[in-house]
Amino acid sequence: MDDKNTNVTKSHKVLLANRKSGAFSGVVDVLSFDVAEILLETELGMLLIKGHDLHVNRLTLEKGEIDIEGRIDSLTYSDIKNTGKQAESILGRLFK
Repeated sequence: MDDKNTNVTKSHKVLLANRKSGAFSGVVDVLSFDVAEILLETELGMLLIKGHDLHVNRLTLEKGEIDIEGRIDSLTYSDIKNTGKQAESILGRLFK
């Protein structure tokens, strides 16, 4: 299958309420998290969430869902076509 057909089945939703809580779907993996940053791999690329006092309230990878709380300052997406070395390269750039 080419990428055009596979993108149709992928789904990712973000529900952000008052910059204090967020519900995300289409989450494949949580790569790292602390009180200042959460790095997620989603169906449609990497998502870096920055803020203060961030906490993961609920994580269900089987359903691809995560709920977070705290002060959310930014959401930054990065496209990743292939995992592995390219993913490590992007992670390295994000944390410089």
